[in-house]
Amino acid sequence: MTASIKVESLLSRIRGLANRGHATLRRSQSRFISFLGNSTPRELPIVGRVLLHAATVGLAAGVVGAALFAAFEYTQRLLLEEAAGYLPLRADGETFAAGEIHHRFLPWLLAFLPALGGLGCGLVTKLVPEARGGGGDATIEAFHQRDGQMRRRVIWVKALASVFTLGTGGAGGREGPTMQIGGALGSFVARLLNLRPRERRVLMVAGVAAGISAVFRTPLGAALLAVEFLYKDGFESDALVPSVLASVVSYSVIISIFGESTLFARVPRFAFVPAHLPLYGVLAIVIAAMSAAFVALYARVHGFFYRLRVAEWVRPALGGLALGVLVTPLIYVVGERIHEPGQGFGLLGGGYGAVQMAIAGSPWLPEGWTAVGLLVVLSLAKAFAATLTIGSGGSAGDFAPSLAIGGLVGGAFGRAAELLFHDPRIQPGAFALVGMGTFYGGIAHVPLSALVLVCELAGNYDLLVPLMLAQGIAFVASRNRSLYPAQLATPSQSPAHQDTLLHGIFQALRVSTVAGSLNVPACFALKTTVEEMLNRVSLVEEQDVFPVVDDLGKLVGLVTSSTLRIAATDLSSTKWTIAADLMRGPVSVFVDDDLRRAVDALFANDLRELPVVNNECQPVGMIGESDIVKVYLQASVRAESALPR
Repeated sequence: MTASIKVESLLSRIRGLANRGHATLRRSQSRFISFLGNSTPRELPIVGRVLLHAATVGLAAGVVGAALFAAFEYTQRLLLEEAAGYLPLRADGETFAAGEIHHRFLPWLLAFLPALGGLGCGLVTKLVPEARGGGGDATIEAFHQRDGQMRRRVIWVKALASVFTLGTGGAGGREGPTMQIGGALGSFVARLLNLRPRERRVLMVAGVAAGISAVFRTPLGAALLAVEFLYKDGFESDALVPSVLASVVSYSVIISIFGESTLFARVPRFAFVPAHLPLYGVLAIVIAAMSAAFVALYARVHGFFYRLRVAEWVRPALGGLALGVLVTPLIYVVGERIHEPGQGFGLLGGGYGAVQMAIAGSPWLPEGWTAVGLLVVLSLAKAFAATLTIGSGGSAGDFAPSLAIGGLVGGAFGRAAELLFHDPRIQPGAFALVGMGTFYGGIAHVPLSALVLVCELAGNYDLLVPLMLAQGIAFVASRNRSLYPAQLATPSQSPAHQDTLLHGIFQALRVSTVAGSLNVPACFALKTTVEEMLNRVSLVEEQDVFPVVDDLGKLVGLVTSSTLRIAATDLSSTKWTIAADLMRGPVSVFVDDDLRRAVDALFANDLRELPVVNNECQPVGMIGESDIVKVYLQASVRAESALPR
């Protein structure tokens, strides 16, 4: 009876020590076990289930993207072209719903149409506030802060709000809405299939890629952008292959409906001239300065509308009214001077037509320094127009205006260089394309995807080297500027990846390091009786699992304290029951194993600790869950302290 009391007292001390010394152990255990399940590679097979899900998301995003594209174009044709007599400046690859009859230009109606669209957008987004604005920042936040969960109603609310905004002349792009809608589709599919958070995040990113691909018809660039725009200095590697597949499927749907073409047609071939690389370097610096000014302007405009003491749903209408008042006089005055009343110049809508003009020219575009001045004025006007639309909460993308502003600045720079240096090898269109990609790539911190996107949009890779140089300079120059405040620096700082971070830490640490100074634990021989084992246990303070060894000292089994406690209740058998009768199979880790192996062994066998053995399978120490949790908590503290304040 005395031995039994000693065992009970010892076990009570062990439990108390675990609970006192590791007060957070039980609170974090469920999260810890969840980490184990989520980080096991077999839970996310690259070939098979996830790719099938990604293809489904790509198909859905392609169909929705095609419907939205048609809705945008027909609404714009009905309201802007036929009703107001406005002539949208289109890129050669976006003539799907272009009107053939030029209607009489009505400036007064054009001035108020964006306000009406903003009012409709504001009323609809009362249901889903996160559907306001560009959509990119809300998508990034959903990935990092909500494990890829997006509300199902985002799909139709964002679509309707975007039709209101863009169909009436909102100065934004289609890619922001389709990006957010694609992400919501991925999240919705994951919810239907009851997928785990990690798979849900992957499908959300795949949906983003499919949404971008549906607008730009750039399958590779869209996939790269979806995994790159989440971070300033990294990318979401797990989602790359599913994003590529979803993007390809979405692209296939789009070209099956609207035909295969690049956004910018009539793009000439650009010869690579090494002597022009310094010019591209200077252009990158100019673009970086312009993009920083754009981000600052957007922040000020957004702050202004946020501070207005009006209902939130009214703000997009006020932004639309300010947009109409700003651009209508410019459209009227310049249109009269070039004998094209109602000519758009890319100020309303995405502005891709302005980039097409900067690349390939236009019959009405003047020559010489007048053209340079006009392109600069249009770039500034486009910056103000885009910030008024998006900053007030209008549902329109910020990607297209960024490309348009960069393309106009690059086109002006190229024409100025041509006039200054009289070099016939200088092609202003090349500088327009480089400026287009560099502007967005710098402030969105997506140099690789912006580079590929520009090449796909132009239909050639002639400018790969100048783009690489300009992107590198702009990436460094724009380190402290970001178009997306929700971006985090690296995956290690994302709350969505804290468990993955710990997984990497566990793999990097050795058992010998975590277990500290290894001492031979209390062991039992095969023929040790229960009475002898109880006496041995009473002398050991911090051991819950006891190795059973053979005559050579090799591990052959384990006896736990709980098993001994049960055996001690039958005093008549304590002298006859031996360790071989009570032991379970041998479970151990080697001294040089990584900590991940120890974690797997502990939880797979429901043990609180297990032996550490040498190469001869002889116990040389013990490693327990308290050691594991200590490392886990230390890593959590380090990860949280690294997050931006």
